Amino acid sequence: MNSKKKKFPLHLKILIGMLIGVVFGLGMTQFEGGKDIIIDWVKPWGTIFVNLLKLIAIPLIVASLLKGILDLKDISKFAKIGGRSILIYIGTTIVAITIGLTLVNIIQPGDGISEETISKMTESYGGNESITQKMQTAEATSNAGPLSFLEDMVPSNLFSALSDNGSMLKVIFFVIFFGISMLMIPEEKARPIKDFFDGLNDVVLKMVDLIMIGAPLAVFALLATVVVTSESVEVLQALLWYSMTVVIGLLLMIVFYVLVVSIYTKRNPIWFLKKLAPAQLLAFTTSSSAATLPVTMERVEEHIGVDKEVSSFVLPVGATINMDGTSLYQAVAAVFIAQALMVDLTFADQLTIILTALMASIGSAAVPGAGMVMLVIVLQAVGKFSPEQIAIGLTLIFAVDRPLDMLRTTINVTGDATVSMVVAKSMDKLHEPPIDDED
Repeated sequence: MNSKKKKFPLHLKILIGMLIGVVFGLGMTQFEGGKDIIIDWVKPWGTIFVNLLKLIAIPLIVASLLKGILDLKDISKFAKIGGRSILIYIGTTIVAITIGLTLVNIIQPGDGISEETISKMTESYGGNESITQKMQTAEATSNAGPLSFLEDMVPSNLFSALSDNGSMLKVIFFVIFFGISMLMIPEEKARPIKDFFDGLNDVVLKMVDLIMIGAPLAVFALLATVVVTSESVEVLQALLWYSMTVVIGLLLMIVFYVLVVSIYTKRNPIWFLKKLAPAQLLAFTTSSSAATLPVTMERVEEHIGVDKEVSSFVLPVGATINMDGTSLYQAVAAVFIAQALMVDLTFADQLTIILTALMASIGSAAVPGAGMVMLVIVLQAVGKFSPEQIAIGLTLIFAVDRPLDMLRTTINVTGDATVSMVVAKSMDKLHEPPIDDED
């Protein structure tokens, strides 16, 4: 008889924290000054938690990726992992965009938006500084050269790249370059450096464990803050069909992922979702794939069974170039805006949306506020929207962008984990997880 006390699953602790956060946030909105209390005394705990995760993201990528490269001991194997990862990421992104376009053309949520609603929302959000900033960023991105993405990958200063979580691709480039160089020198000379990074990797993983102790409290703080700072119910109702179209599409992506996991990797899809749940819930509350990356890597390696040689490359790259949820959202948002503003889109225009959303998702790593910025680029590429119409379109969907951002980030992280399992299975690097408990 097993006398070991059964642990309370981490994902349930986080769910309870989220539920209490929503209830507490709703309760505080009923009191004068309740919002200020949450902003002043509750929000900082969520911010501290997210900052801690961001703090260890770069050290984890450096240590884990370098360890993965050195453990492979074969550059050709690493090239296989890289090539398969990128091809599969492109494939899942195309699936996501196609699902989004299919749904928005069937449901046609933009047809239910009246001119009065458009005028009201333009009045409310027309001068929003965040929207203006995103349009300016998109303009600068659009004006960049065709190879600017490759330019942005190569850092001129390593320490500058290490100090910025938005420069993850630059860090990955340097670590790959450094790791390949280490493989090309005698093993005895590389051994001290390898031992150092092996130790660093163990320390950072322990830091993830320690940070995750505070996850339930952190998601409570983050969700309570989201509730008290959310838009009015009336505005959300006006965009109900648009929001539902995006949500249905994201749910279909989950179905797609679990089918891939079930059919190709032969793993139980419910087991997969359960093991990944803490990372998914953190992605939902933080709206950041980069902040969630340390937890995603820990869950995939320790609880799902993907070898570090695979996960250490596939997941950091995925956090920067794989945006299935965001790409689906862009497809829906672009056609929704066209429907609401009565702009006719041909089949060729919708093909343009697929290609542009795909390229934007790959090249958006260094762009702050990636989702909305990528949408501006997609709308500009179609060529049928004036700058004024693009601005109106952004103001139209701005009110529901935060809750949808939370959902699409969850899908992004799930997609990263799915691809890591597929690549690992193809390389015979998917094994029984080292940790098989209820956590």
